[in-house]
Amino acid sequence: MTKTKDLRPQTDDQIATALGELKREAFNLRFQAATGQLEKPSRVREVRRTIARIKTLQGQRAAAPADAGSQQGAK
Repeated sequence: MTKTKDLRPQTDDQIATALGELKREAFNLRFQAATGQLEKPSRVREVRRTIARIKTLQGQRAAAPADAGSQQGAK
């Protein structure tokens, strides 16, 4: 399982690549579940949560420069 503290030091490109791989894995897991071939059902939940962690981190990074700019104007 990927923790947020493991994701933070990665670059934006590395995170985007990981997100793409996880989305592909999520698709494959859904396909396996639909056909009854899923061996580890808990992996679906892990992948979904890791995707959410990555998207949250991307949102925080996108908002950080905007926050810095708005605070300069408030002074």
